[in-house]
This record gives sequence, C-alpha cells and structure tokens, in this order.
Amino acid sequence: MNINPKNAKIMKRIIITSVMALVCLVTFQVSAYADNDKPVNVTQLPVAAQQMIKKHFAKKTVALAKQETGLFEKSYDVVFNNGEKIEFDRNGNWTEIDCKMSSVPAALVPAKISQYVKATYPGTKILQIEKDDNRYEVKLSNRLEVTFNKHFQVVDIDD
Repeated sequence: MNINPKNAKIMKRIIITSVMALVCLVTFQVSAYADNDKPVNVTQLPVAAQQMIKKHFAKKTVALAKQETGLFEKSYDVVFNNGEKIEFDRNGNWTEIDCKMSSVPAALVPAKISQYVKATYPGTKILQIEKDDNRYEVKLSNRLEVTFNKHFQVVDIDD
C-alpha cells in the first residue's frame, strides 16, 4: 500500500490539530474543576473540625464555612465574623489558624513552639500558625515570622 506524501501531511495536520484541541479541552476542564468552592454548613465539616471549633472557638460566630475541592484534594475554610480564619484538611485537621484580633489558642500551639516564643520574645502573642508535613510557621504580634522544622528547631526568621 502506497501512501501519497500529500495525504500523509494532511493526516499529520489532522492528528496534531486533534491532539491540541484535546489538550485545550482537558486543561479547561481541570482548571474549572480545580477551583470549585462551595459554602457548607458547619455541621457538614469533618467531625474533627467541628470539635475543634466547639472546644477552642465556642464564643466566636461563624460567618462562612466553605469546602474547597481541588483536582486531587479537598479542604475547608471557616471564617468568623471578626475576620479570624481556620483552614482544615480533608480530615478536619487544622492547617492554618489566623487570629488577627486575638491570639491562637495556647492549646493548639505545640509546646516547644510556645516555650521558644515565650523565652525568646516575651510578651508577644502568636497571631497565626500554619503547618504542613515538614514545618510550622508562626506570625507574632511583633511582626516577626518564625519557621520551625518538624523537630521544632528554628530554621528561618523573617520580619
């Protein structure tokens, strides 16, 4: 079977155009799905998140709770009417606590971080704490940001 070179070029163009169209369509679908936020009721949060809010933020009023669905993960944000905010992972474990108007509840701050802050920066408050698998980052009332590794050793200080 002989393939005409002219037909081969046409087929190649059709295939390339089809692949490009498919890539564009998939990219559009992924970006649309990756930014899928929806308001939820506090009772729709994972149990661990509900318990944490009841225990440590009982006197605060929730202004908004939302579920963020990404391409590969799900998370939750809770915003209180005073502007403070908590972010949770899919299991309801906090990943960030931002207490702009007060301070992060002491029971939620690892003891070694609390001890370091009290000893090194007496009189300051922890206004925000963020954690992931390898580090903790705290923002203090003196405007410093201190980063700890997973062993609670200071690895960075920013002002």
